[in-house]
Amino acid sequence: FTDERNGRSYYYITITGKDTSGNAASVTVMAENLNIGVDVLGTQDQTDDKVIERYCYNDDTTNCDRYGGLYQWAEMMQLPSECNNMDCSDRYDPTNHQGICPDNWRLLTYDDFYIILNANTNDSGIKGLRSTYDFRGNNKSGFSLVGAGMRASPMWGGGFIQLNESAEWYYPNELIVDGEILPAVGFAYDNSQKIGSRDTFGYTKEDGYSVRCVKVN
Repeated sequence: FTDERNGRSYYYITITGKDTSGNAASVTVMAENLNIGVDVLGTQDQTDDKVIERYCYNDDTTNCDRYGGLYQWAEMMQLPSECNNMDCSDRYDPTNHQGICPDNWRLLTYDDFYIILNANTNDSGIKGLRSTYDFRGNNKSGFSLVGAGMRASPMWGGGFIQLNESAEWYYPNELIVDGEILPAVGFAYDNSQKIGSRDTFGYTKEDGYSVRCVKVN
């Protein structure tokens, strides 16, 4: 389909698998990362609430074409940038939030990801989600997860890291851990079967991660 906002076309796929209760379920999801926005240098935060802003890995726009844009949590959510540093859980529905996705699409949730991970065609765990393109996967699910790396927040030294080594994504949700407001995060590495959330590791909403969108039924 084509995103009418910038004319960019995306592949998408319907994946059938099991939900968190073990029941059959399906999700129609982008098979590549979202790529939209005005370019912002990796040394800057995404603070212009009037436009969608994106990071391109190493500030190189060809990396956005190849891997998609990278977005801070509030930018992904299309909430004021102040939400990167405060609890904004009263401003969205974590199960159905459009954020920067095109009309008739919404942000990927953990429940969506669980169905994809447990796709009927996938018997390889996270390897079955990772792309064969420089990410050491077999892509049996068809999800085509790429190693887009991340833009690290200033508290982690800033800059861009882990291209073709990791994929990170925010969920449209916040968590309170030891009194600290943290984003719910998913991740995958090129050399590991480990997946999960980094909420207890202190990752912030100011990192720059990839975004996938799900078609609204």
